[in-house]
Amino acid sequence: MWEKLRSIWTIPDLRKKILFTLLILLITRILANIPVPLTHDETQALVNLFSSGGNQNLGQLLGLLDVFSGGSLQKFSIVALGVYPYITATIVMQLLQPIIPALENMMREGEAGRMRFNQITRIIAVPLAFLQALGQAAIFVKYNVLTNFGLFDATSWLPSLSILMALTAGTMIMVWLGELITENGIGNGISLIIFAGIVSNIPNLIGQGWNASVSGGSNSGGIVSIVTFGIIGLITIIGIVYMYMGQRRVPIEYPTKRMVGRGLLVGTAQRTYIPMQVNSAGMIPLIFAQSMLIFPAVLSQYLSTSKVGWLSGISTWVANYIANTTLWYYWAIYFILVVAFTYFYAYVVWQQQDIPTSLQKQGAHIPGYRPGETTRRHLNDILNRITLAGALFLGIVAVLPFFTTVGGNQLLSSAAILIAVGVVLDTVRQIEAQMVMRNYSGFLT
Repeated sequence: MWEKLRSIWTIPDLRKKILFTLLILLITRILANIPVPLTHDETQALVNLFSSGGNQNLGQLLGLLDVFSGGSLQKFSIVALGVYPYITATIVMQLLQPIIPALENMMREGEAGRMRFNQITRIIAVPLAFLQALGQAAIFVKYNVLTNFGLFDATSWLPSLSILMALTAGTMIMVWLGELITENGIGNGISLIIFAGIVSNIPNLIGQGWNASVSGGSNSGGIVSIVTFGIIGLITIIGIVYMYMGQRRVPIEYPTKRMVGRGLLVGTAQRTYIPMQVNSAGMIPLIFAQSMLIFPAVLSQYLSTSKVGWLSGISTWVANYIANTTLWYYWAIYFILVVAFTYFYAYVVWQQQDIPTSLQKQGAHIPGYRPGETTRRHLNDILNRITLAGALFLGIVAVLPFFTTVGGNQLLSSAAILIAVGVVLDTVRQIEAQMVMRNYSGFLT
């Protein structure tokens, strides 16, 4: 292992990429500790909001938001929203792509089309970040964390607008830093920022779990709870890695010709395979599903104080029955969203690759299946079967926190574990590819 690490460090450009990635992640953690200015009383109210167990539903929601923001929400930093508004915008664009032909044609235009597509996504992320900041501010106003907030008050509209603009700008800065990592570093920048936030919050979560488990009993009960959680977490990680690395290898043959004797061409076939991943969507469905649930939950908290009766009634119903993390409805919706997004993302990626057309152009074929539509149907059938297994696995992993708690609290959600493991495996694969490309032995081999 040490020899592999030394090999990585001896490659100059790879070493620069890793150092650049670590530098950007360090900057994101510094930004996560720059708070929005609050008075002493407002700061104390913020501490009480996260430490109080009076509103369990709100506590679970804020805890979930805080985990994926790397603890920046609990500090109410300028990047308290994280990158989730941008992820929500990505979901919107992915859903609109099959519906709007212009967007689908844009993605087929190569690199220039993808750049325009990403630019539109970033533009959509700005108003979504502003709306989420407004919803988050409404929660804090309700619990006296923000006592001088009001966009339509002559005395408070300017500082209120400043807070919302700072939170919106913080999200876009995080998106920009993530794209810098993707372009100049190692790994997917947005995923790595989420990963850094999750990892940085692990010591705090373990401390909270320990305090919760020993508060009502002896230290031995707390130790048993922590050990039990550790065993469940280890089994979950092993299962995640096993499913993440699992693949179905579909054999294919490439026709080749070789010269024999005086100008005689003899046809042969070169065999290889298509590696179809069981979990081709990775951790993306978990991020998508979390975003789809977090956004309406935050928005409902804001609209629940509306003076319009029907609007506040709908918002209260959503907060109590749809976004309530203490009820099984929430986890059932979460499970369905994860399964649906797994299928959706797997098919989007599969359609973009268009492997059957590529095989037909190269003269390759799957033994026993004619090139073209027959091959396409065969590969789609395989994709359906393996994606079902991957989708159900992701859904089960996503709802594990509903059944396993420590001291009545969820320490680190299985979604966070899945995202962290997925990001690590993706990053290691990219390092592996970089080393193999430079004629070094692989990091994992």
